[in-house]
Amino acid sequence: MERYDYLIVGAGFSGLVMAERLSSQLGQRCLIVEKRAHIGGNSHDEYDAAGVLIHSYGPHYFRSNSSKVVEYLSQFTEWRQVPYRILSFTEGKYWSFPINLQTFEQLLARPSTTEEMEQTLRKWRVPISNPSNSEEVIVSQVGRELYEKFFRNYTRKQWGRPATELDASVCGRIPIRTNRDDRYLSEKFQALPAAGYHRLFQKLLAATPNVSVMLRTNYREVLSQVEFKHMIFTGPVDEFFDYRLGRLPYRSLSFQPESFSPEALKDRESIAGKKGFWQPAMQVNYPNDFDFTRIVEIKHATGQETENTTIVREYPRPGGPDAEPYYPIPAPESAALYQRYRELAEAEKKVSFIGRLATYRYCNMDQAVAMALAEFERLRDATVA
Repeated sequence: MERYDYLIVGAGFSGLVMAERLSSQLGQRCLIVEKRAHIGGNSHDEYDAAGVLIHSYGPHYFRSNSSKVVEYLSQFTEWRQVPYRILSFTEGKYWSFPINLQTFEQLLARPSTTEEMEQTLRKWRVPISNPSNSEEVIVSQVGRELYEKFFRNYTRKQWGRPATELDASVCGRIPIRTNRDDRYLSEKFQALPAAGYHRLFQKLLAATPNVSVMLRTNYREVLSQVEFKHMIFTGPVDEFFDYRLGRLPYRSLSFQPESFSPEALKDRESIAGKKGFWQPAMQVNYPNDFDFTRIVEIKHATGQETENTTIVREYPRPGGPDAEPYYPIPAPESAALYQRYRELAEAEKKVSFIGRLATYRYCNMDQAVAMALAEFERLRDATVA
């Protein structure tokens, strides 16, 4: 029997941060078990056959308001600071998005002001004092016309259900602005690892003495072969308990990449606005046309200098036993079922459940890192006590 202090299930941000902290700070021996063929979880990036650095599981836009998280990760990477800007394509043209003064001017087909936009929105808004779902949260801010144009069908495609059946937080996290700030996100720190996420993870692992990694392995396969004091579990919480209460619902995704040579891009230069690109922004949403929800050309954000480019069309898919779980569905029935699993998880005193899947909630990358740092501190303090 091989002996470890910690068995860590999953090599995403949560698992890798826990391994680094437990190993470097407490000298603990850790085994990381990962079912995929690479470290990094959904944040993994790689160079495709065209030599373009792509995000393998959809765009991962790192951002944070936590100086603690940024300082921690900065030990393992330099940053390329970039404001994430996206567009929405509907009615045959590209719109500034999220909704801001530029969007309003496009709607009017003339220049406008913040004062005029605010005055107009006051007329358009549906008076709802306490929005209870995602449709209500948007129409209470911008009215039905803009909701129909940018949110209604996008949300239905993404989640497989109408916005009226989704928690208000789903659409509520998308900013609505009456100035010219067209950034997709609002956090004060917005950047990508300068050499990519995979290099960040490699450096993080290189800083971890006494850590072993097993890839392409289901953690259950090694349980009879190792001894450990504590488990860090970052996988689906319902899977840990063998789905005894039923399966938690998820939405899944599929990705369709397409690469282009410089010759193939010549006809796109007028659309992209510059050479070497296929579309005019790193992300373009398609709320009302096509089966996909967005096309991502991450080269806009990475700043990679290459004549080729790659776009990735993203298609929402139903969850299920054979589908990769990407997004927990924020609806009352799923919240109720997770609460029952949470009670089971809290009774497992020798297991820490952290990360997006283990806590059944949408987590940004910085939130996953913060959760891991907090759990490390809790375990450290408990050990000292």
